[in-house]
Amino acid sequence: MVCLAAPQLLLAVTLPLLGSPGATASQPDQSQAGGESGQPLNQEHGAGESVPVAIYVQLDSPDETWLPVLSESLTLPTASPSSSPRTLTGLSLTTVCNVSRQGYISCTCRAGYQWDSSSCSRHRPCSCSDRHLPCSCLVFEHSKPGYCQLLPPVPGNLSLSSGLQPLGSTLKLTLSFSQEISNLTWFLKRPGECWNILQPGAQVSLNFSQDQAVLTVTDMSQEWAGEYMSYFEAQGFLWELHQTVSVPLEASDVAQLLDQPSVTCTSSSGFQLSCCTPKTPLTYTASWSPREDSQASLLHTPSSQCLVLAVPRCPATDTTYTCELQSQGLAPLRVPVFVTILRDGDVTCPEDSLVVAWNVTKAGHEAQAPCPVGKRGVVKRLCGPDGLWGAIDYSCTDTRLLNLFAKAKLLLAGRGKPAEKVPKILAWMSRLVEEASSPSDLVSLLGTIKALAKVVATASVQLNRSALQDLLTTTDKVLDMNISSLWTPAQDKEPSASSDLLLALETLARSLCPPDQPFAFNLTNVQLDSQLYTPSLSPDYRVSLPPVQVQIPQHSLAPHVPNGTNVRITSLLLQKLGQLLPPNYGQELGDALYVTSGQILSISIMAGSQAINQVKVIMNFGDINGSAHCVFWDYRLFQGNGGWSEEGCQVASAQPPPRCICQHLTAFSILMSQCSVPQAPALGLLSQVGLGASIAALLVCLAVYRLVWRVVVRNKVAYFRHASLVNMALCLLAADTCFLGSLLFRPETHSPLCLATAFLSHFLYLATFFWMLAQALVLAHQLLFVFHQLSKHQVLPIMVILGYLCPLGFAGLTLGLYLPRGQYLREGECWLDGKGGALYTFVGPVLVVVGVNGLVLAMAVLKLLRPSLSEGPPAEKRQALLGVAKALLILTPIFGLTWGLGLATLLEEVSIVPHYIFTILNAFQGVFILLFGCLMDKKVREALRKRFCGTQAPSSAISLATNETQVLDHSRGGSEDSR
Repeated sequence: MVCLAAPQLLLAVTLPLLGSPGATASQPDQSQAGGESGQPLNQEHGAGESVPVAIYVQLDSPDETWLPVLSESLTLPTASPSSSPRTLTGLSLTTVCNVSRQGYISCTCRAGYQWDSSSCSRHRPCSCSDRHLPCSCLVFEHSKPGYCQLLPPVPGNLSLSSGLQPLGSTLKLTLSFSQEISNLTWFLKRPGECWNILQPGAQVSLNFSQDQAVLTVTDMSQEWAGEYMSYFEAQGFLWELHQTVSVPLEASDVAQLLDQPSVTCTSSSGFQLSCCTPKTPLTYTASWSPREDSQASLLHTPSSQCLVLAVPRCPATDTTYTCELQSQGLAPLRVPVFVTILRDGDVTCPEDSLVVAWNVTKAGHEAQAPCPVGKRGVVKRLCGPDGLWGAIDYSCTDTRLLNLFAKAKLLLAGRGKPAEKVPKILAWMSRLVEEASSPSDLVSLLGTIKALAKVVATASVQLNRSALQDLLTTTDKVLDMNISSLWTPAQDKEPSASSDLLLALETLARSLCPPDQPFAFNLTNVQLDSQLYTPSLSPDYRVSLPPVQVQIPQHSLAPHVPNGTNVRITSLLLQKLGQLLPPNYGQELGDALYVTSGQILSISIMAGSQAINQVKVIMNFGDINGSAHCVFWDYRLFQGNGGWSEEGCQVASAQPPPRCICQHLTAFSILMSQCSVPQAPALGLLSQVGLGASIAALLVCLAVYRLVWRVVVRNKVAYFRHASLVNMALCLLAADTCFLGSLLFRPETHSPLCLATAFLSHFLYLATFFWMLAQALVLAHQLLFVFHQLSKHQVLPIMVILGYLCPLGFAGLTLGLYLPRGQYLREGECWLDGKGGALYTFVGPVLVVVGVNGLVLAMAVLKLLRPSLSEGPPAEKRQALLGVAKALLILTPIFGLTWGLGLATLLEEVSIVPHYIFTILNAFQGVFILLFGCLMDKKVREALRKRFCGTQAPSSAISLATNETQVLDHSRGGSEDSR
């Protein structure tokens, strides 16, 4: 019956039925009436009644000549001899169907009719462009498609305050409805474009209440002018309501082009001006003034219309031409164009073809030229007052990159489906990234990535492998772009460009779909590893992104995740990006200069949609040169431009390769101090050897005193002096042992062992200085009060308090004050931190002790130069003063000069020479004390010679020692002998 070669037309008709009761009527395929399930026509009615009846009719026709027949009256055939005839009083066409060559049937509803929502949900639309529209046309795969339904009254009303929205205003579209609605969706169709879905975004917000729904669009511009549609389901049908919104043009929407920036009337009889506007729902009329004898013509393009003014003769003077655009109900929009007339004798810049073609331009004026084909923007160049061309300001951007950027911004604003559009934009971007050849191109690329990251974060979009590969491929090529010619000018325009790129990559990298795990990707500048991890069932998380090694302890992550729950851990290593980030350093890093290896490591952990940030991560960045600082990029610093911070991070091991430990997740890197000394193995070896020699010398010194103690302390002053030296030796021996142990065994930074080592070293080194101060004070007392008697029971407790309790108080106060702040230990070392202030609790006392010793030494020198007769015989007195001066001249350089030089190295002195000098002086202090504090003492040498050789010293030496003792011990005052 049906010939598929000819069009197949399916009709569904609704008619009033006239006749007597008891009549029945039937048609083939009645099951198709009423959409896809009809009802039989077996109904009884009173005589003369008009009854609506639905009948499904199938007509086969090669053309549409059957349409006039539908207007004629038709008589139904009788079902039986007793039945009376029925007459069709009206016939309405509801559905027209066509059969394709593939055998599919596409059925379109006529005006006033529509497929019900049930049919729409089971069948696809006739074309892809109809997928967002109410289903007026459906495709059926069987030969009985049914027919469209008569639409009831519209259940809602779409209204807005004004169809003309000012620039920058807020649009509010209100859908009021009297019936319950569902599946409400908003769309926008701009001139020349398809329908775009509207979703909540930076500019779009949706509100729904019991009887109305409101669409709000902020900051209206030409991008938001067009036809708006609300699409919803009610009463079993899909409905669409429309409103057209117009936005006036602004000056930036008008493109004017002067074919020559400066017009030479001697060589040109005239010129042309163009005023081009995009096509909008508003009707604009354009005019030029002054016009005089000029001719204006209208030129149409697919996306714009231009009014071209042909000026046949040059004006006598420089003239401003104005393009005026008028639309009913709007104020005129005027766009001026300044034309410079060149005359004989004017200083000009000649024609040039650098980058683009430059016409003759008057001195002091800026020439403008259009961008090359395929690029958008303008090229500017200043003609100097001397007629020489200046530098070119090239602001051209690849049109395709600009379009991608525009799409990404609109997607962020709320126009389009993120799940569909984001992968497409990433795919196009990976193909177009190699076309970027200007700073403007790079800015567009970075802006696109930044906008997409915000879309993914706000819309919770998950990327598949292909989309993430496109992103990483683009990133690899972006990081390879030239720094001086592309990155530096781009960052001049967008200071936070590199910081924004890092944040965007962190956001996008952790958005991989869980079914696509695990995933690994490796390019020259980009390495990514993403995998599922179960803390309760797995050992420590480890990943290698050469040269970086990462470890997250299982015990650190397990408390944040329920038992048996998987988390997604994404590790992203970016090469070169560290060199592109601005050199902004947080307060704890101070004003020093740093360099970075360029490596940025980003780690993110996701438990479902929840990010886990507070975990311990251990990182090894490979071999570096210089003093290491473990840092992360803090986006909050420097007014949102970002900066490096050490908060929550420390160097666990300063020895190469350095190991970093951080207590949170973000983008990590490692900085090297530019002013720090490069790692020198010889320096470390020299320090260890020197400390070993110092410890051995101090042990020998203590052994010597054990042998000769009774001989050298026969008077009180000698007792005080040598008691101070013994305590200094003990303190220095213990301090050197602690320090050498920290170098050999390398305890982990912030471990209890390292903390104890730093505290003991601080206390013992301070004690060494305070015993030196105690000795200096005793000697100063004897220098000023030669005949005053000192008591051991009075002086020795004071020396013990000064030598041990005072340093212990300083060390304990420093520990309690700076440890809670995380500013006690120096990064990678078991020593005091120099940035937080802890180091100055050691530096201050050292400087005081050195200063006091210097004063005592100066006093001794003055006494030697100007002796007083009242203080005793001059010869004997000079011997006593010489003994005091000798002690100070030896001890002050050993301790004061050494640590004074050491302060510079602790504060990261630039040159390596002070480091070597300090290492030698500091490491061999025990040797110096043995040689100059112990063995150079004449009594010590005499006692050793007598003990081991059994001989006496020459009489002159004995006489000198006796005289010295008599003078210093006069009236039981006692003093120290000369060495």
